[in-house]
Amino acid sequence: MSHSFDYSFSATIQKMPGGVPSWSVVLLPNSREVLGTGKAVKIIGTVDGYPIETAFLPVAAADHLLPMSAKLRKAIGKDLGDEVEVVITQRLD
Repeated sequence: MSHSFDYSFSATIQKMPGGVPSWSVVLLPNSREVLGTGKAVKIIGTVDGYPIETAFLPVAAADHLLPMSAKLRKAIGKDLGDEVEVVITQRLD
C-alpha cells in the first residue's frame, strides 16, 4: 500500500558516516519528524529527476540515509561532494 507524500530536500552526496566505507549516501536531517518514525521507510520519488524506489535507512540519533548506488550516481552524473535534489512522492507500507 502506498500513501501520497510530498517532500523535497537538497543534500550533498557523502560517504556513509561511521559505517560501511564504500557506501555513498545523502542524509535527511530531522528525518524522524519528517518520516514519522525511526525505522526504515520505503519510498518512491526522484533524485535530480531520476526515478527511484528505495528505502531511507535509519542512522545515528536523528537522521535517515538514502543510499546512492554507483548506478544511480552515474545515471544522474553526480558523485561525492555534489548536491542533489531528492523528491519523495509516495511512502510505501
